[in-house]
Amino acid sequence: MFSNFYIQQRLKKSSLLREMGSNPYKTNAKRTITNKEFLQKYNFLHNQESNAQDSQSRETIVGRVRFMRLMGKACFIKIQDQSATLQAYVSKNELGDRFEEVKKILEVGDIVSITGFAFVTKTGELSIHALEFEILSKAIVPLPEKFHGLSDVELRYRQRYVDLIVNAEVRKAFILRSKIIACIRDFFDSKGFLEVETPMLHPIPGGANAKPFVTHHNALGVERYLRIAPELYLKRLIVGGFEAIYEINRNFRNEGIDATHNPEFSSIEFYWAYHTFEDLMVLTRELFSFLFEKLDLSPKLPWGEYEIDFSQWQNIGYKESLSQIGGIDSEIVHDKAKLEAFLRTNGVKLESNLSYGKLLDEAFSEFVEPKLINPTFITNYPIELSPLARRSETQSDIAERFELFIGGKEIANGFNELNDPLDQKERFEEQVRQKDAGDEEAQYMDEDFVWALGYGMPPTAGEGIGIDRLVMLLTNQRSIKDVILFPALKPSKVNYDILLEDTKDS
Repeated sequence: MFSNFYIQQRLKKSSLLREMGSNPYKTNAKRTITNKEFLQKYNFLHNQESNAQDSQSRETIVGRVRFMRLMGKACFIKIQDQSATLQAYVSKNELGDRFEEVKKILEVGDIVSITGFAFVTKTGELSIHALEFEILSKAIVPLPEKFHGLSDVELRYRQRYVDLIVNAEVRKAFILRSKIIACIRDFFDSKGFLEVETPMLHPIPGGANAKPFVTHHNALGVERYLRIAPELYLKRLIVGGFEAIYEINRNFRNEGIDATHNPEFSSIEFYWAYHTFEDLMVLTRELFSFLFEKLDLSPKLPWGEYEIDFSQWQNIGYKESLSQIGGIDSEIVHDKAKLEAFLRTNGVKLESNLSYGKLLDEAFSEFVEPKLINPTFITNYPIELSPLARRSETQSDIAERFELFIGGKEIANGFNELNDPLDQKERFEEQVRQKDAGDEEAQYMDEDFVWALGYGMPPTAGEGIGIDRLVMLLTNQRSIKDVILFPALKPSKVNYDILLEDTKDS
């Protein structure tokens, strides 16, 4: 693995560092200030005379060398930490013999510690004038001049650690992701919701229609399923007396991988007793307003070739959207045979013997969903497509449910929860029949959940929001792989030596 010429050269320098009495992998880093804090604290020097300095103060910074320019007995170095990049000036006059480490051993990629004072260079750049210098961690693999991610997207995902080092925009996106999740927690905590944790290994997969991952528990001698969704456990907690709860965690679905799907993904699900799905729609808009305020985002965000206007929200019924947005004649929408003929005529590939609800779903996915750029709540879903939602009391074929679409993709799904145990049992039985007929994504019978409903669940509304897709929207990323640190990829053997053949060491 480490036979590459440039790596061998760096290994020799690492050995030389040991011969000089210095461990190339230290543990005694004592930073006093981040690069960003340094730049802010000493910004006042820009307002003073040329070559201003604060030689009385001492600061210690740490970080990775991203650039160095050796000039005889002096060297300018760019040091990158998580917060910012800071220039350091290192010279033999201050370091004496330690300057040999810089001259003979230091390379781009090394992690260093520098103690010194702030000053402004002749070119006007605020920098640190080094009085002490140490290599904290010797990098034996050289950074590429232009990381392969610029031309090899998959390699960026496989070696995210390099992507993060060399690409500031990537770091920025993932920092924003963490802030988004923190803001979501703050919002629900402020509304009186309680954060809970439920099992990741389920005896029966449920909570959504999807094919599960299966594993085996050796001690119990039984199969277990990575959770598809936390829904059924969260509703058990509502039965138990909690009235407002949420969970932020991972779900797992054994499905295809594309621009918006990863088999392992993050979501938030929340349940609110004594409230309705209309209340959730209001709450969801409040959440977005909270995020935009806390993250200082513009209400108009770029989304590929589009612009999403978060000041323009709309609500529309499911079947109405097929006509008003999808352009399908209302007479066709309400007739199964005509709808199927229409879809086939328009090149939509259909499985045989699809139900009316599944045909509606195909039509919506093809003709409506891609057009929902601005935030749009779609309501009045067919009950067939909503096995866990409460049935409308006025229209038995309609579920009291909504989905939120933004940027042409589903972002959230919410509904009034089904709390009639007999109705729930019948719907599970129908799911079982569909599974027996070959539908791998149909749900299983969960008798314990039906039994739990038998104790009485209060009127409750619940919602799930896909965090990865939300982050995609707010960071203008068109692939889910760009907002997941380590996305799922096909196995591939990386030849590391060949990978470095074209690397020009610094």
